[in-house]
Amino acid sequence: MSINTLHKGDDDDDDDDNNSNESEKKLKYKSLCIEIQRMWNLKCTIVPVIIGASGIVARNLRKYLEAVPGKHSIDSVQKTAVLGTSLIIRKVLQCEA
Repeated sequence: MSINTLHKGDDDDDDDDNNSNESEKKLKYKSLCIEIQRMWNLKCTIVPVIIGASGIVARNLRKYLEAVPGKHSIDSVQKTAVLGTSLIIRKVLQCEA
């Protein structure tokens, strides 16, 4: 199984959690978006990109990434998340108590 096939679970609870996380991120950055619109007179759109530490992504991540200019690969985003997690784990395990 390749990394890009890892999705949040199929049941409704996971979808509700995912929608909740997306809503939280949108709400968290809403005031920043408004400030950007006022200061620079630019259109601002909040794009929630939520990736789990193990590389699990939301089902609609592809739709959100399409809203961001440039070329983006879900594989590379997942790889970055997994590598970041492994770096944290290595640092914690090397730490002497």
